[in-house]
Amino acid sequence: MNEVMKSFSLEGKVALVTGAAYGIGFAIAEGLAAAGAKIAFNCRGQHHLDTALADYAAKGIEAHGYICDVTKEDEVQDMVARIAEEVGPIDILVNNAGIIKRIPMTEMSVEEFRQVVDIDLNAAFIVSKAVLPHMIEQRSGKIINICSMMSELGRETVSAYAAAKGGLKMLTKNIASEYGEYNIQCNGIGPGYIATPQTAPLRETQPDGSRHPFDSFIIAKTPAARWGNPEDLAGPAVFLASPASDFVNGHILYVDGGILAYIGKQP
Repeated sequence: MNEVMKSFSLEGKVALVTGAAYGIGFAIAEGLAAAGAKIAFNCRGQHHLDTALADYAAKGIEAHGYICDVTKEDEVQDMVARIAEEVGPIDILVNNAGIIKRIPMTEMSVEEFRQVVDIDLNAAFIVSKAVLPHMIEQRSGKIINICSMMSELGRETVSAYAAAKGGLKMLTKNIASEYGEYNIQCNGIGPGYIATPQTAPLRETQPDGSRHPFDSFIIAKTPAARWGNPEDLAGPAVFLASPASDFVNGHILYVDGGILAYIGKQP
């Protein structure tokens, strides 16, 4: 293996991917594992944890799962300590756990707004805070925050999500600014519209054989003329987790098929 390819290797590294029981997080964890990393992840319940462990095993991945609510600092500190003892100190953190509530702002309760911000932004602060001391001590570490196109754009019904993801973008830049001198890189990935089970209803063919209106909207707005696949995020994640990105810091890599670069087709 030449030196360039070696720089993408994650052999011997321990990666914690939050909320990686399925979807984007699972695909990122799978990519990191293929590059040689040992995988740890969290769920909030035993059923989801057991299902995810079986799914990882079916892929030939020896993943280590933990029950943890990443909005609870004491639970996170305990999980990080257990991972260090049972798997190894965390070298790579992917803050992937997140939710979205599509509710018009004037109809959204303060409690709903706070819940989205708590999971999508505050949790990333809590988990990053827990792993940073070891990274500072060893003078190396990678933190990848899963941002969003809503880190840049607004859209109807996603006020809380956009606020949280915009905040996550700036938390990313600030971690890079504050801890870059310790050879710690903090970057973000901003997925576009990804084909997951959660978005499947938006891609269903209509009874008359036409595309779902939202599907048509996304295809028209995407130069790639398709939805992304979770696997499209694995390569960018490996890059940002590996020595190949040691001089990339505070950057948000948008994996969106070109949506943010495109004004859209003329009607």
